Amino acid sequence: MFYQEEIDSKSLRFGDVLKGYIATDITIKEPLLSMKSECLGYNIDIELPDYSVVLTPCCSIGNNVITLAPLTKLRSTFFKNPHFVEDLTIINREMDPEKPHLPHEWEKLSPEEKEYLKMQGKAYTLLELFIYEGSNLFPTYEIRKQKTNHYMIDFSKTYKLKCDLIKRPEKTPDDSPILQSKCLQLSIQARSELRDKIAFYYGRIPEEDMIFED
Repeated sequence: MFYQEEIDSKSLRFGDVLKGYIATDITIKEPLLSMKSECLGYNIDIELPDYSVVLTPCCSIGNNVITLAPLTKLRSTFFKNPHFVEDLTIINREMDPEKPHLPHEWEKLSPEEKEYLKMQGKAYTLLELFIYEGSNLFPTYEIRKQKTNHYMIDFSKTYKLKCDLIKRPEKTPDDSPILQSKCLQLSIQARSELRDKIAFYYGRIPEEDMIFED
C-alpha cells in the first residue's frame, strides 16, 4: 500500500501530497557580486503545480516555513525499461544491478562487467527521483503510447515556502486551509522509502572526502 487509507487530518507529514501551493524557479546569469548592470541578469519562473509534496521532516514542520517539491510527469525513457514498466516505484528502492539497464544493454556487458556489478549488490538508481504511485486524484497522461497517472518528485528541485498558517500541529486549528490543502498521505512503508532515498541522496560522501576519512 503506497497511500494511507485514512489520512491524519490534524497535521502535515513528510511526503504528504498537497494542492494550492505556488512553485518558484530562479535562474541567474552569474553570482550577483556587484551592482554592475551586466551582472544582474536573472529570471524568476512562477507556476502553480497541480500537486506538491512536503519534504520537511515531520518533526520540523512549523515556524511558518515548509519545504516542497512539485509533482511532475514521468520521463518517457522510463517506459523503455521493462523492469520499470512492471513496477515504476522500483525506482524508489535499491534494486538488483541488472534492472536499471535495458535488457539488450545488459546482454552486451562482458561476463566480468556483470560479475563486478553483481558483487556491488543492490543500489539506488536515478538518485534524485522518487516516484509517486498513481491515484484517482491525479490526471492520467500518455507516454510512449502507455497511459499512466504516476508522477515523480525531483530532490534537486525543492524550494522553501513561507506562510503564517504553517504551525505546529497543536497550534493548527482543524479548519486551517493548510490542513484542507492535504490530499494524500503516504503509508508508513512508502514514507520510510522516501526518507531512506532522500537521506542517501544528501548523505553521499564524495571521493575526495573518503580519502581523508581513510
